[in-house]
Amino acid sequence: MAPEHRWSIDRLLGPPDQPTRRLRVRVQLLLTTLLILTNVVGAAIVFGLTFLITPGGGPDASYLGALAIAVPVYVATAVVVGATLITVGALRALRWVRDDDVPTARERRTALRLPWRMTLIQLGLWFCASVVFTVIALAIQPEAALSVLFAVGIAGVVVSAIAYLITEFALRPVAARALAGRAETDDLGAGVERKMVVFWCLGTASPVLGLVVASAVALTRDDIDIDRLAYVILGLAAVVLVFGLLVTVLNARSIVTPIQSVQAALARVGEGDLDVEIHVNDGTELGLLQSGFNEMVHGLREREQIRDLFGRHVGQAVARAATAGQVELGGETRVVSVLMIDLVGSTTYATNRPPGEVVDMLNRFFGIIVEEVDRRDGLVNKFMGDAVLAIFGAPADQDDHAAAALAAARVIAARIADEMPDIGAGIGVSTGRAVAGNVGARSRFEYTVIGDAVNSAARLEELAKDVCGGVLAAAASVAEAGPEEQKHWVEHESIVLRGRAEPTATARLA
Repeated sequence: MAPEHRWSIDRLLGPPDQPTRRLRVRVQLLLTTLLILTNVVGAAIVFGLTFLITPGGGPDASYLGALAIAVPVYVATAVVVGATLITVGALRALRWVRDDDVPTARERRTALRLPWRMTLIQLGLWFCASVVFTVIALAIQPEAALSVLFAVGIAGVVVSAIAYLITEFALRPVAARALAGRAETDDLGAGVERKMVVFWCLGTASPVLGLVVASAVALTRDDIDIDRLAYVILGLAAVVLVFGLLVTVLNARSIVTPIQSVQAALARVGEGDLDVEIHVNDGTELGLLQSGFNEMVHGLREREQIRDLFGRHVGQAVARAATAGQVELGGETRVVSVLMIDLVGSTTYATNRPPGEVVDMLNRFFGIIVEEVDRRDGLVNKFMGDAVLAIFGAPADQDDHAAAALAAARVIAARIADEMPDIGAGIGVSTGRAVAGNVGARSRFEYTVIGDAVNSAARLEELAKDVCGGVLAAAASVAEAGPEEQKHWVEHESIVLRGRAEPTATARLA
């Protein structure tokens, strides 16, 4: 939807969050003004058609004088009665809007059907007008009675159709509140189907009926010549073309505008913007489409928030794997690289400093680790007090997991020394086979790795606290890495790790 069109609608109807009192006053003024103008135009149509199709050269002086008095009086009376009926009926039906309540099913149904009910009131007033002016014609100029009935009937159909569109337009903010948060309902108003029938009545049935009546008059009376019949057809065509075009444009805009709003919002969602929300401004199936879109986006936002929160707890890689399929207990054997890191002297640090400072230090420490592990597509699997377990090569496959783990250990050690010089850390890296998967109970489980590689990384991390640079890696991990990473490491010594019988070759930073 073009920005200037959206602006013009908001200028007339007001913003979605406007106060209830302002909404009520705005709707009442808009309805009253537009309906009065429409009925005045209808009266002008009656005058024009009466002069064109009245036999014998048009209305005579006495009949014209009667019309000059009766038309303004009836129009004024009809406007007052119609406005009163419509206003009182609308205010009574929209009491929930005034009180800013959530509508019941009955109140919602009544609000959505108000345009149609108000249109029926318009039709009733014009039906009365046709009776009144036909009786006047029969009393003063009987040969004009059929012409008057025809003119008032055509004008009544045109005015009522336009009044329906005007009423529906003015009550869009009410329809929006009635449909808020609802993606489906059986309480729709007229609906798109009934609207199209109304427009068919105006654009097809009315002119055809007018031509039928004009032809019948021409066939049954001898005082209507060809010229006057041509004037009748031209006048009828002018009315239908002008007002038919107006109604068609209004109808097309009322249908296209909600569709365009959904189309534009879909494009934004496709670009990843889930903060979009459509202003529901239609009381038909199109309004349900808008409301349903808002419900869909709300669900997507909740899903994204849950997935983001889930990813913060278990890691984005695990979250993606979990949401891609059914998550079940069990695991698989994988070759992974494990990084274990633990603070040095954290107990003493916590004893000598306020709790807030300790928490801030831990957050900065964990922040460095998470940032560097994520940068290399690893998984921060556990925070264990002031220790961290990170995995490379699970749950997602990673061909260079050993190089990634070694690079992460090397950069983390350098950043801790540079950014947090008042603390120290030991980092261990090991590569080997491990069981990776979901362990626990069906009601509560977590993704983790179990195996010799994890135990080795923990033992190396303990020993790394006494090694220059604070990092100790299994030689097998360095051997698995490429030449680009191997140049940063040198052989250390073979160590019999706790729980093992054979020595493990190790490497430290060059």
